[in-house]
Amino acid sequence: MKNLPLSVSALVAALGTAAFAYTITGMVGDDAGNVLGGVSVTLVKENKSTLTDAFGKYIITGEETTGEEGTAAFHAVASVPGFVSVNSGVLSYRQSGSAPVQVRTFDAMGNQVFSKTLYGSGELDLRTGIRAKGNYFAKVTMGSARQDFRFFADGRTVRQHNSEGMSLMKNAQAGETLRFEADGYKTRVVPLGTLDTMVNVNLERTSGEQTFAFGYAMGNAPTPSKGCGKNSTLQQNGANSNAKKYGIRIGDYDRAFWMTLPQNYSNNKPYKILFAMHCMGSNAEDFTQHAPDYDHPSPYYGQQNLDTENNYIFVSPESRPISGNGEFGPWHQNDNEDHRFFGEMLTLIEENYCIDTSRVFVTGFSFGAMFTNSLSWEFQDRIRAVAVYATAAYNIYLPPKKNLPIAWMGVHGKGDETCPYKNDWGTGARDSALVQILRFNSAEGKDAVNEKMTKLQEIGDNIKGHVCYDFEDVDPRFPVKWCSWNGPHRWPAHDAEDFSNYYSNSWTNSWVPKTVHEFFEQF
Repeated sequence: MKNLPLSVSALVAALGTAAFAYTITGMVGDDAGNVLGGVSVTLVKENKSTLTDAFGKYIITGEETTGEEGTAAFHAVASVPGFVSVNSGVLSYRQSGSAPVQVRTFDAMGNQVFSKTLYGSGELDLRTGIRAKGNYFAKVTMGSARQDFRFFADGRTVRQHNSEGMSLMKNAQAGETLRFEADGYKTRVVPLGTLDTMVNVNLERTSGEQTFAFGYAMGNAPTPSKGCGKNSTLQQNGANSNAKKYGIRIGDYDRAFWMTLPQNYSNNKPYKILFAMHCMGSNAEDFTQHAPDYDHPSPYYGQQNLDTENNYIFVSPESRPISGNGEFGPWHQNDNEDHRFFGEMLTLIEENYCIDTSRVFVTGFSFGAMFTNSLSWEFQDRIRAVAVYATAAYNIYLPPKKNLPIAWMGVHGKGDETCPYKNDWGTGARDSALVQILRFNSAEGKDAVNEKMTKLQEIGDNIKGHVCYDFEDVDPRFPVKWCSWNGPHRWPAHDAEDFSNYYSNSWTNSWVPKTVHEFFEQF
């Protein structure tokens, strides 16, 4: 051992081969004052973890054995002979000269509560400057020698942590933290300056919302888009009394969409968004301006009229124009341009307006239903639910299957001769589009899907009214609904008295818009 002044040398000799342990203790409760058992408590950099017991208490211990010179706890360079000790909370320091003696006291979190520089020899009550009950640490420096003490104080008495009145404190690594984790509570991280301490915490409850590897819980909290809190920079290139027109470049083509914002739009409120896909022979502006009838379902398939609380943004995208004649063609049959258009348009809107990205809905009729249905095969991670009127799973670009679930609703007339309800080849909407969605939403395989289809309830032939069937044995987060009626190729199905005189009934009497609105509103 190195030659040190006698008093310091004797102290180091006594401690030179000691095991310097640290203990972190405490209690965890909630914000209502209840103790919490089973909370994971982790000392991150030391990689030590434990769980709170039934009384909310935890303890993490560690032990380090010093080498011969005890340098983990006591650092000395021989310069000033001296002696320091603590007895009942009173620090005694003795030396032959008048070198400065610096005393600093810290609380359990490492915050300094007292600092004083003394000279010569004397005594100091370590309770000086301490106002709260708890564990404290004193660092005493005499010349170039330093001693650390740990003690407990409650304002009246002082209890030392061992019989010699000395307990050596281990400093934490830089950036050390204590992490508290429990299901249903927000994770809390507490920085630590020392490892011999007591930390009591309360954890704040989360909303209680369950999270999933894919998709959202029913009734989940809104997920704000990047556009929340920002002013839009989109430049409109057209407008009518109900909507504004915007453009976007996709590949070699300029594409357009019309958008209607809710009254008193606020960029601090995340809005649901509904895309309405037009049929062949129609166009996007028909959803915003055209007088409503069977072929021109304005506004937005009747959904805007039902948004009485102004919770939605409505968008009507436009198919690619047919060159030279001012008409719009069908949604693409041979490439993915329309899918690119939808994805980039949705991103553009989310970046410029405050959107609830967990409540994106799409609906469409005929060719618009085919496009909507094809989107439901690829955009399950961005679209929450779709509703299709008179769809078909052919005659449209169909992307590679992602085989992810999606909430899906279909409305189809059994008298539809354009997009067959059912046919002998199994390509009718009932046996193709619906079955494919059930395969996405079912993990059990083909046999399970066939079993589900045997339970499907449908309207009887030539029976007035309609039947809607909800598949009960699918994941409730991805409901599947099928509505059948005995009408032709029309989107506004209604319970007509005479199907041969279908047009005598106003489309505004249709049950479809309200049923679709209720389907979307369940999320």
